[in-house]
Amino acid sequence: MPLENNEHYSKTVNVPNPLYQSLQGRYFVGQTEHILFGNGKNGWGGLVNPYKSDVNLFVNAFTITNHSNQPFEAEIWFNPIPPGKAMISNNVTPANTALTPLPKPKVKIAYAELVQGFPRSGIMAFRRIVPPQSTLVSDEDGKFIFPPSGSFIIFLVSPNNEIIEAEVAFGWFEKRRK
Repeated sequence: MPLENNEHYSKTVNVPNPLYQSLQGRYFVGQTEHILFGNGKNGWGGLVNPYKSDVNLFVNAFTITNHSNQPFEAEIWFNPIPPGKAMISNNVTPANTALTPLPKPKVKIAYAELVQGFPRSGIMAFRRIVPPQSTLVSDEDGKFIFPPSGSFIIFLVSPNNEIIEAEVAFGWFEKRRK
């Protein structure tokens, strides 16, 4: 017998996790300033979870934009001590701008340019080649998780014969530690 009204139906909606985190005010996006590297000097950009943050950092997505005409290699490091003096980016916003007041992330986007050497400690988890005049995009679905004092660093390896300009962007969410 066909149903004639909607009171016998229930609606089920699957919400993707990034949208759910954004609705909760826990999803943030941002990018570094332009990072210069080359002629034997490297650069990096990353997400740094301060030791007193009381949140876990979940890396959802990252991009690396190459403004040069030459490819370069990007190394993805978990929890390293990167070289150089870190600067903190102000180019950060909650993904959900309809909330009042706007949530503020505990995690910082840090970066450095024209640095000597390579990261110490930590693990170089994988590498990527970034083609010229392009943006490499990686969607990680929050599977890379870092506690307070942890970091997710994208290390930009110098080609020896050219100065390159790049930037690194991130989407991440934060959850209070239990």
